[in-house]
Amino acid sequence: MKRLRLKADGRIVELRDGQEFPLAPTMPGPALAVPAAAAAVENAPLPAVRDLRRRSRLTQLEFAARLGVPVETIRNWEQGKRAPRGPARALLAVIAHSPETVFAALATESPTI
Repeated sequence: MKRLRLKADGRIVELRDGQEFPLAPTMPGPALAVPAAAAAVENAPLPAVRDLRRRSRLTQLEFAARLGVPVETIRNWEQGKRAPRGPARALLAVIAHSPETVFAALATESPTI
């Protein structure tokens, strides 16, 4: 199972052997500041939420439950009344690449300390 991490600057990396490997190649040039990277994630093309949900073979209710959001949120995204932003947008981008990994990670419960 892949272990993925969303970095503060909006990058998604895979964790292997204690090291981070970017999922997408980084662009050459100066390093992006955090606000610029956040804007890039916000403006990046995202597959339609309905397409992501259908590819996962889930109903709106099931998809909402797996993501931990109200079903109304999924309906609003799919109907174009609202657009996913911030962490939700990043999560949907990861789902587009590896839905099984995301759903497995969201399904695991954190151990009690």
